Amino acid sequence: MALLYRDLGIDLGTVNTLIAEGGEIVLSEPTMAAIDVDDQKIVALGQEAKDMYGRVPEGIEVMFPLRDGVIADYEVTERILSYFIQKVCGPVRLFKPRAMVTVPYGVTSVEGRAAHEAAFRAGCREVFLVPRSLAAAVGSGLPIGTPSGNMVVYLGGGVSESSVIAVNGIVVANTVRLGGQRLDEALASYVRHKYGLVVGDTTSEEIKLKVGAAIPLEQDSTLEVQGRDQVNGLPRKLTVTTSDVLEALEESLLRIGAGVRATLEKTPPELTSDIIDRGMMLCGGGALLRGMDRYLTQITGVPAYLAEEPVACLALGAERVLHQVELFRRFLPPA
Repeated sequence: MALLYRDLGIDLGTVNTLIAEGGEIVLSEPTMAAIDVDDQKIVALGQEAKDMYGRVPEGIEVMFPLRDGVIADYEVTERILSYFIQKVCGPVRLFKPRAMVTVPYGVTSVEGRAAHEAAFRAGCREVFLVPRSLAAAVGSGLPIGTPSGNMVVYLGGGVSESSVIAVNGIVVANTVRLGGQRLDEALASYVRHKYGLVVGDTTSEEIKLKVGAAIPLEQDSTLEVQGRDQVNGLPRKLTVTTSDVLEALEESLLRIGAGVRATLEKTPPELTSDIIDRGMMLCGGGALLRGMDRYLTQITGVPAYLAEEPVACLALGAERVLHQVELFRRFLPPA
């Protein structure tokens, strides 16, 4: 009978969605959809849609239904969630699953309601919401049930969130609506203005992942990319360096750092000493940017370290919170 009742931890991210069940990640796919603009019909979802990104003919739009961590297109988000849940649970279900869905800290009632309803209409019988940083803390095994302070910095595709957690709840937090997508956009804009080369979002993301860094490195890495010359419109190659990425991302990283500093400035002194001793844990895809831990350490004076499973810990934590929902209920956003 236990197999009939399924509990899912869903990290509904701006760029990627992960679903955990049974203590492991059972699905990880892009939160993307390809839509026929004329007929308003969905052509592809998830990984299939990402494979089409930037490569489709006129009349088909490949889009992200979430923006800055919250739902921008409700109907498409519902379809994506329904597709993902069906892949995990199968097309025929006698009993609908329960779900714990991650959301940014401080979401408005309208934004939270949209996430709740999308998951409910996608096929879940009961839906709860959990702040991303709280889910990450639980998924990483931090001792948040004690009165000691634990700091979590989530760097995602749409938002950057920093929280101080104690006694199973968030004591103070700050959310900056800026994440990996905005970093990619800043990088593409930099290459266009400095070198006159127009590159797509996929290329700018590749630059960030392969040669990007948050602090200067001992030796610059280089990557040859291709794009369209802004003047003559012809294809052209360009070699991009780590120094280029540092210059392109400087302003965005300063905003993220300011958000983390704002959280520390509002933290009660009793918890600040705990955080200095334990450090701050980094999670989310943005935490994988080289040198991000050292960058935040430099601007805050607090040691930063990468979570063991920086991307997976959110979905895993969401599932664990669902199993202890009564313990955490008073700290969860209303749905």
